[in-house]
Amino acid sequence: MAAHAPQSATEDLARRARAALVREIDRSGAFAADPVWREAFEAVPRHLFVPFYYVGAAGAAGTDGFERVWSEDPDPRARDDWLRGAYEDAPLATRVRAGELVSSSSQPSLMARMLAELDVRDGHHVLEIGAGTGYNAALLAHRLGDSRVTTIDLDAEITEAARRHLARAGHHPHVVTGDGARGVPERAPFDRIVATCTLTTIPPAWLPQCAPGARILAPLATGLIALRVRSPGCAEGTFLHTPAYFVPLRGGTTPAPRPDRLGGLPRRAQGEDLLRFLLTLTAGRLDPQDAYTLWEREGRPERERYGVTVGDGPARAWLDDPRGPYVWPLA
Repeated sequence: MAAHAPQSATEDLARRARAALVREIDRSGAFAADPVWREAFEAVPRHLFVPFYYVGAAGAAGTDGFERVWSEDPDPRARDDWLRGAYEDAPLATRVRAGELVSSSSQPSLMARMLAELDVRDGHHVLEIGAGTGYNAALLAHRLGDSRVTTIDLDAEITEAARRHLARAGHHPHVVTGDGARGVPERAPFDRIVATCTLTTIPPAWLPQCAPGARILAPLATGLIALRVRSPGCAEGTFLHTPAYFVPLRGGTTPAPRPDRLGGLPRRAQGEDLLRFLLTLTAGRLDPQDAYTLWEREGRPERERYGVTVGDGPARAWLDDPRGPYVWPLA
């Protein structure tokens, strides 16, 4: 194997790439809600959490259409490409099985926006659903301290790798292997729960594990729902404006049906992101043509006009008012 570049040169490139990423996140406005997160992104080195990742490469041998980029490549130019790619403001595929993406490192600017919207305060205890590479847990641990952060993933291979990455970065939060839909009751109560995987509903097991006034932020449909726990066993809130696409939660929930029955809708509407959001949110509950009619009649609503109520009966989504007239049960 060829000799690697001097460590100081690698560290210098990493520092410059990380600084450029922080500037890009800053320009996106993601730090505006809580500028303290800028310090976390400056301090936590993303490349330590993605020693390898995959890029699309049709026909790549043995990888089902993906090519691995890694830190130990014998070609120094390839290693530099790996390092620069680790600091692009883009999601990175980190686990691929039989051609299917099962885990990734999310787009940093979206991570920053979600962390800011989580409204974390000093002393809070946070549960993260979906450990991934451990990068998001490291950002939380930098802000709150290791003992106040718990992250869970169903896949032991993923949690073991996350522990290694976190330790290499100097962090030791609680990493649990288990079904995220069940939460981590032995570590409760939590002031904040954040999911980094797409849900079809809000798992009922989470609410008893929340402290009074807790906030839950999770990808649902193709958006981000922000819920406030208003009373024991009950939470309610609206979607953020931001679109969000994540790997589905594996374990306690089933993937939502894809809104792919668009053939009968006007062609100009078939590519509309906000209509697809409504179709995904109401999949199996609302006929696509009825959804399209509602969407047009209500002025093509933005995501933030939709909300979710959990507890006090089955979980449900709604438009404008949780009391109706537009209310749909979640999966």
